Amino acid sequence: MDKPIEALLAALDLTDTGARTSEDIFTGPSQWMPQGRVFGGQVLAQSLVAAMRTVPDDRHVHSMHGYFLRPGDVNQNITFSVDRIHDGRSFSTRRTQAYQDGVPILSMIASFQDDDEGLEHQIEMPADLPDPESLPTAADSLSQVDHSIARYWATERPFDIRHVPSPIYLSVDGEHTAKQAVWMKTLGPMPDDPDLHRAALAYASDYSIMEPVMRRHGIAWIERGLKVASLDHAMWWHRFGRVDEWMLYVQDSPSAQGGRGLATGSIYSRSGILLASVAQEGMVRVPSNKEA
Repeated sequence: MDKPIEALLAALDLTDTGARTSEDIFTGPSQWMPQGRVFGGQVLAQSLVAAMRTVPDDRHVHSMHGYFLRPGDVNQNITFSVDRIHDGRSFSTRRTQAYQDGVPILSMIASFQDDDEGLEHQIEMPADLPDPESLPTAADSLSQVDHSIARYWATERPFDIRHVPSPIYLSVDGEHTAKQAVWMKTLGPMPDDPDLHRAALAYASDYSIMEPVMRRHGIAWIERGLKVASLDHAMWWHRFGRVDEWMLYVQDSPSAQGGRGLATGSIYSRSGILLASVAQEGMVRVPSNKEA
């Protein structure tokens, strides 16, 4: 369990490579993935960490909007260049460009704010869902599958992910609906740094977010010819929560068309506090003879 957490922390521990030139440039490693492409959540989280390095400690991220431009190569490090777009009395805005081979693979803008008081409300967490302890782990669901992707999902991801009502790794059981929920938390304890938890939440927010699109059409991850890729990703942090405690990620897909699907998500603490909201559009292509 410790190895995936160590790999996550190492990926988020960027090196300041622009210090000598007074430029906001950082470098981070790419985590291994079985298909050779950098996990989108990794580069999102790293881009956010790079931006965090350039704002005062008392300002925290509240929103992020990113576009995935090219697939990343897991065999190369990633360079992050941060532009200090604006610093106001309460808000700071940063643009981070992530590069490999001199070309951008992701472009992100994030906004940071001082702690402030104001109006408070939230939508309520769905009730009557099973507890995470009663649900199978990815390792339980994939233990009989001898494939590199299955082994990675089962044992090498830093997050424990448990689906409601059931995972769609191998099949889509039950109703083909554009809704699902996922319990998730890191496999082990994380350091107490709040910004590290915010970045790790961005990392995890890219897990399973396209699955409501697939579930609606009865498409499992093992579907022959399936191609899924994130196109953009938006996230809003509402309240602080620890990623090493159980969180409920409630997801739905309002639309799919033109080889693209839109999904939205709400992330709650186990006690029902709304921590963050997420939206992502992704490419979802299946063989032309697949029935919806």
